[in-house]
Amino acid sequence: MNVHLTSTRALLTGAALLLAAAPTAYATLAEADSSVPEHGVPYVETQLFFGTERPGGGPAVTDRQFMAFVDKEVTPGFPDGLTVQSGRGRWRDVSGRIWKERSYELILLYPVERAFASDRRTEEVRRAYEKTFGQESVGRVDDRARADF
Repeated sequence: MNVHLTSTRALLTGAALLLAAAPTAYATLAEADSSVPEHGVPYVETQLFFGTERPGGGPAVTDRQFMAFVDKEVTPGFPDGLTVQSGRGRWRDVSGRIWKERSYELILLYPVERAFASDRRTEEVRRAYEKTFGQESVGRVDDRARADF
């Protein structure tokens, strides 16, 4: 019985030491992260996801149509630069149907101090694409970033 009691105490002592050391381990990781050099200045990164299939069954949006849309609706509001990537997307519409389609990802980077104006322009782009090409929605993801050009 003493052996059992001794091993139980040893296990409990070990567990207590691990729990006591956990905050120190997390603090060490946090300190390691803060020692990584930061480059650039604070920016916002916005990704927009554009589908090309038309819910009404019309012809899909072509590369030429999409790039003309970017030239007319996006570039004037984001003249400092943007990136367009082609993709293959999947999404579920409001009726539950899953669409498989060619898609485009538009990446915008803008300084934090221009976030309010850029947000307004981004929403105008989304609405214009939905209206022009009969889309249910244009996906949007925003994230904080640091950028240096």
